[in-house]
Amino acid sequence: MSLIRTREESYINLNPLQTGGRTNAEVRLTAASFVDGYSVCDYCKGVLHLIEKPSICELTKDLAEFLGMDEARLTLGCREGKFAVMHALLSVQGAIVVDSNRHYSTYVAVERANGKIYEVENTGYPEYEIRPEAYRWVFEQVLEETKKPPELALLTHVDGDYGNLVDAYEVGKICQEYGVPFLLNAAYTAGRMEVNGKKLLADFVVVSAHKGFGVPGTIGVLAISEKWRERLFRKSIKYPKKDIELLGCTARGGAAACLITALPYVKERVKHWNEEIEKARWFVEKMEALGDIEQLGIKPTKHDLIRLKTPLLNKIAQKDRKKGYFLYHELEKRGITGIKPGQTEWFKLSTYGLTWEQVKYLYGAFEEIKDGNRSATI
Repeated sequence: MSLIRTREESYINLNPLQTGGRTNAEVRLTAASFVDGYSVCDYCKGVLHLIEKPSICELTKDLAEFLGMDEARLTLGCREGKFAVMHALLSVQGAIVVDSNRHYSTYVAVERANGKIYEVENTGYPEYEIRPEAYRWVFEQVLEETKKPPELALLTHVDGDYGNLVDAYEVGKICQEYGVPFLLNAAYTAGRMEVNGKKLLADFVVVSAHKGFGVPGTIGVLAISEKWRERLFRKSIKYPKKDIELLGCTARGGAAACLITALPYVKERVKHWNEEIEKARWFVEKMEALGDIEQLGIKPTKHDLIRLKTPLLNKIAQKDRKKGYFLYHELEKRGITGIKPGQTEWFKLSTYGLTWEQVKYLYGAFEEIKDGNRSATI
């Protein structure tokens, strides 16, 4: 039995996890060509990042340059990159400062590395903002409790709940002031917008390529500054070619080849980030004008990931026989998907990669639903 997925072909997909990972035809052709297991290892000499055919050795150099860092390795995603840094830097119960908007995998990675978490709290409803200066306050708390600075600080550049973009440079300045290594989680920014780790004063940048580089998953990037090369990419004694923190090799399949194909496209699309923000802001403004709908997070939004509080739609749901599932079905009839079934009190969506025509069609669909038009189909 064959499984066929046609979501991207048949619908306007709003799922924030998927919009930045939407592939193009050229990437799909590469994926089909390298679909077999260990497909990039035909000419391997023992190290993934040194493979010349396909040119993963050039890919890692290009990725380091693209991210404004000195060296890069492929990983299986952000969480593996985060854990590698934490495992290399943290002592047992060593202090790490993270933002409270962090992804759950950040917390799990710290637990696995046996570190101790100190959280920078957000400002709460309705903006849930992480303010850079709050890192200083938590650093001082760590100093008071442990008599030494934190061993690592992590910032979620844009979080997956509210789409809040944090001023990483300001966090980086505070980290440098206290002598704290700075890890930037760029899962929702790299590949969408320009991210230059050195300019942001980051020591490490982790990237989710399947979330932001338009490639099939799972694959990520860990990029570092020269200062940390020996510590992060230390070698095995018995197998001297192998990076210990990466357990030797990571993304050994077609995703690595797809990233080679996708990178030139990604380098071009980050130049159009301002237009993506314009589309997101236009959509939010129109949705809030419907009444009883509110964008949560920093306003105006600085990212395509949008979280809406929607009492208006929840009231409609209470009168519909499908209750909370009515919205999912109404959107599906109009060729729109990606909002979780059953959600009407609030939901997240992303306008990334949509044309202006599609964004306007999307708003029109919500306007129709608000006005009680339940018979429209795409």
